[in-house]
Amino acid sequence: MSDPYAALGLARGASDKEIRSAYRKLAKQYHPDHNPNNKSAEEKFKAVSSAYNLLGDKEKRARFDRGEIDAEGNERGPFGPGGGFRGGPGGFGGHGGAEFSQEDLGAFFSDMFGGGGFSGDFHPGGTAGRRRPARGADRSYSLTVSFEDSVLGTTTRVTLPEAGSVEVRIPAGIEDGQSLRLAGKGAPGRQSASGEAGPAGDALITIQVSPSSIYTREGRNLRATVPVGFRTAILGGKLTVPTPKGPVTMKVPRHSDSGTVLRLGGRGVAEHGRHKAGDLYVTLRVEIGKVDPALEEFLAKQHADATAQEA
Repeated sequence: MSDPYAALGLARGASDKEIRSAYRKLAKQYHPDHNPNNKSAEEKFKAVSSAYNLLGDKEKRARFDRGEIDAEGNERGPFGPGGGFRGGPGGFGGHGGAEFSQEDLGAFFSDMFGGGGFSGDFHPGGTAGRRRPARGADRSYSLTVSFEDSVLGTTTRVTLPEAGSVEVRIPAGIEDGQSLRLAGKGAPGRQSASGEAGPAGDALITIQVSPSSIYTREGRNLRATVPVGFRTAILGGKLTVPTPKGPVTMKVPRHSDSGTVLRLGGRGVAEHGRHKAGDLYVTLRVEIGKVDPALEEFLAKQHADATAQEA
């Protein structure tokens, strides 16, 4: 991926909202679950995820826009990604170009000649021949979680190529498309000529939330439509309602018609940090079910009497 903006189909001036919207659309389109055994879709999904992990981070996006890091999040050297001098018309430190320290020049020639080619002949400031440690690259991954785990939070284990089996804590209330950062679980850092190791990069895990057949989410609150029997709707009574934490019993008032909304406090998205637990709003849908013959006879008589009065 040479240009994360192009990977998301955006211009460089795109807003944060446009970046999130483009990512969610493309991640859903190319997700492996929707494109089994499709190598092309898999590669596009990886590119889209990698692009969002860079552009979705304000600090990284700013550094990329300034040319300090490349599209993979790797540090750019003082001479640019191509190895040539990144100066302007003034050459070394010329007007409009980058200024290079003697240590930068020493590191450059050290890399060019394997760390020893100029150690005896090139001594600007006594720093030639030194290859400095460098941070490892970040790695991007995707993890699918159930709707219930996304609203309640959970802990799971995943296997990463660079770090093996690691524990990932999914916070309550995480949303589709958000990312988790596992510090030091990315690519290993580069060693210096003296053997000093650079810090490892991070693992960036983009969360995909599976849709629920029961609930919809509105911020920290959830909504669900639940069937209620004809008798209970008329006379009132108890009704068993599903919640992410398990079924609970709630009271249905008398004369509850279809569309009546009841609230279960604290049964929405679980409490997390400074966020209080959300509520579950239950919309009733009256179902006739098996009709009692006595009720049917009563309604028929009522209808006959009303028709007779109208006549």
